[in-house]
Amino acid sequence: MNEVSRAADRLMTAERMGTPCLPVRDLIGVGNTQAAYEVQQIITNHRIDAGAQVVGHKIGLTSRVVQTQLGVNEPDYGALFADMVYSDCEPIPLDRFIQPKIEAEVAFILGRDLESPTLSITDVIAATDYVLPAFEIVDSRIQNWDITIVDTVADNASSGALVLGTVPRPLSGLELPAMGMVVEHSGQPVSTGIGSACLGSPIIAVAWLARTLARRGTPLCAGEVILSGALGAMVPVTSPGAYRARLDGLGDVTAIFTEGVSA
Repeated sequence: MNEVSRAADRLMTAERMGTPCLPVRDLIGVGNTQAAYEVQQIITNHRIDAGAQVVGHKIGLTSRVVQTQLGVNEPDYGALFADMVYSDCEPIPLDRFIQPKIEAEVAFILGRDLESPTLSITDVIAATDYVLPAFEIVDSRIQNWDITIVDTVADNASSGALVLGTVPRPLSGLELPAMGMVVEHSGQPVSTGIGSACLGSPIIAVAWLARTLARRGTPLCAGEVILSGALGAMVPVTSPGAYRARLDGLGDVTAIFTEGVSA
């Protein structure tokens, strides 16, 4: 078994056991993002072989501050699976995660394929059917969130689950860079942000992902859900409770964590 396969096995074992593992950078090398995406693909293929369905993608590291912290100059991405998707106010069992955090985002639902490696933001706008307020529940299989860029990429961009609002809005009329956001827990603000914190605009982030995947021969397709990146700081989720995000002009979404056992 080579280092890439060993890294994938380490992460899949952590996921299966519900116990965080050591970072994988010791296996594939610090800064080796190509190997990290190979690890991610092995894990994705394993899930698909077991019956999972890819329904979209998430974009991570859209904050310039976080990019600087990890020593990178572009975002990363991971796959979203059908069993990761929750709707507004649907109970989410905490036991399906290892060390979850939550962040508010704009979700794009595509109405047509994005196949060009040179597409522009106008192509993204034309291809977007509608947008929704969303939460991403990020999770790390890496112990204590001790991650570098290769650790998070290999770990499917530290993905966990997502919560989608239920009232779609067209992109027209929305000023995404100026969109304010607040996350509340038990009625108190715990995170605030703005659309421009996501690479200048969530549309810019989606265009980056579309071009990147088109170059790799796996373009974004109609019907996919794209989580465009955080608008503010992540908030640790340590106990059951409700989190509500309000995105100006886009609406609200609520994530409700329970002690219930996951299916």
